[in-house]
Amino acid sequence: MSTENRKNTLLRLGLIIIVLLVIAFVLRNIAVGWAPPRDQYPVQGISVDASHGPITWHVAGATGVDFAYIRATNGAEDRDSNFAQNIKGAREAGIRYGAVHEYSLCRLATDQATMFVTTVPRQPNILPPAVRLAYDDGCKDRPGRALVLSELNTFLNQIEGHSGKPAVIVVSREFEEEYSISSGINRTFWLEGNFFPPDYATKPWVMWRASDMRRVSGIDGPVNWNVVRP
Repeated sequence: MSTENRKNTLLRLGLIIIVLLVIAFVLRNIAVGWAPPRDQYPVQGISVDASHGPITWHVAGATGVDFAYIRATNGAEDRDSNFAQNIKGAREAGIRYGAVHEYSLCRLATDQATMFVTTVPRQPNILPPAVRLAYDDGCKDRPGRALVLSELNTFLNQIEGHSGKPAVIVVSREFEEEYSISSGINRTFWLEGNFFPPDYATKPWVMWRASDMRRVSGIDGPVNWNVVRP
């Protein structure tokens, strides 16, 4: 290959790389600002935890956050360090809020329920508790389906007795595919899937995590953006 041809080839490769970088930049900007249309899903909100740091809740509320689910507990030992601060901020900003528990297959249901009910206050205006079922790198246990359903029912009975409201089940695709939770638990389901409505459960979803990339004013980093089925 001549020197001139080599230069032309390198120039073309450089132009292609630049075009790809521009496309990636544009797509990223679209993704971080995207949310399902309000005329289809009028009620939209976020789910957050301590990893988002201090949240300026009145700013978040002004940008269209109708509700917030805030992580309270994880397994039987971990309380989210920002939970109390976050529910106080959401309440003062006039944003409806609820508590999330990250369920662990490695801990007894009663121990996890104790952690939750001693962390989350019993309040009349709080949203129903949410329980997230997803695999955790820190827990390798994979008990049988019958045991998982039995333990999960024990956990739900205890936290619902505390809150006075039926819980919402947040289940990942992988967890649902292995345990078919939606066919074994009679609750409202909250499914996950970026940009496209999910259909991996046997029951229709009532809530949908539509994006885990959205940026919201007043919050550091991307948040989970959730919508409610009308």
